[in-house]
Amino acid sequence: MPKMKTNSGSKKRFALTGTGKIKRKHAFKSHILTKKTVKQKRNLCHSALVDKSNVESVRCLLALK
Repeated sequence: MPKMKTNSGSKKRFALTGTGKIKRKHAFKSHILTKKTVKQKRNLCHSALVDKSNVESVRCLLALK
């Protein structure tokens, strides 16, 4: 059976933590930043964890399953 390929877009967007959780970045931080408040932009800077309802599908994209 051939090896499972990692989705190229997913490997750029997600990272694994040391405990095996999946980190992600927030959306809406790339452009059109002039109309967003400083507080909103500051809170979007921090990384977050993938929600438990989406973990299985992201793990499949990263070929971790």
